[in-house]
Amino acid sequence: MGNAKETVLAAAKELFADKDATAVDRWVAPDYKQHSSLAPDGPEGLRGLVGNLPEGFSYESARVIADGDLVALHGVYYGFGPDPLIAFDLFRVKDGKLAEHWDALTPLVKDTASGRSQTDGPTKIGDSSRTEATRALVTEFAEKVLKGADYSVLTDYISTEQYDQHNPEAADGLEGFGAAAAKWGEQGKNLVYKTIHKVVAEGDFALVQSEGEFGEPVAYWDLFRVSNGKIVEHWDIVAPIPAELPHGNGLF
Repeated sequence: MGNAKETVLAAAKELFADKDATAVDRWVAPDYKQHSSLAPDGPEGLRGLVGNLPEGFSYESARVIADGDLVALHGVYYGFGPDPLIAFDLFRVKDGKLAEHWDALTPLVKDTASGRSQTDGPTKIGDSSRTEATRALVTEFAEKVLKGADYSVLTDYISTEQYDQHNPEAADGLEGFGAAAAKWGEQGKNLVYKTIHKVVAEGDFALVQSEGEFGEPVAYWDLFRVSNGKIVEHWDIVAPIPAELPHGNGLF
């Protein structure tokens, strides 16, 4: 049967690298639940998506985070549209099959404020013995700072010495983030986190899936890297919530 990470990587290779729609029969549960805005519910929805992938379609993996039955992929899709798309994909595995899927996509930005790309940086997950400490730190940060908007405790969680930023509009460091947040506020885009849906953690990394507003209803996907008990790096996708989805499962 293999573990969840092995299942997801094997299934993703056959589905999206090999573009083999018959892989749905091997890797996807009959009651597969879809939350993506790109495909209808169930195995047949995924089969239709894979069967219609264009000739030039490809995926470039940046990092993989496995947490029990949940496996998160961070990478770049080429060929879904005219421009490359940065993506977070989250799969739930049950009995060796893909059982549920969530995702977020945003266009690749070439010129970023920090000079870093939306996916570069460390890929080594780190010692699994640090997983629960990482989860606890990032979960508390998400609840107190992101959702609770208590920025007075920001430096309890984020390093003042190193904060490498991959959001394309924010420069490195807390000052870079503060400047970007001020600019967004002038545009009527305040960072409002209403619900923290999931925290997926492994080693030094934790991915937070949240729901809120950024001038409009959005899904926030924030990936954090922790070192020496503080957050030192951040990648994210802020994706508008579509008015309609091709299924009734919601985005979360």
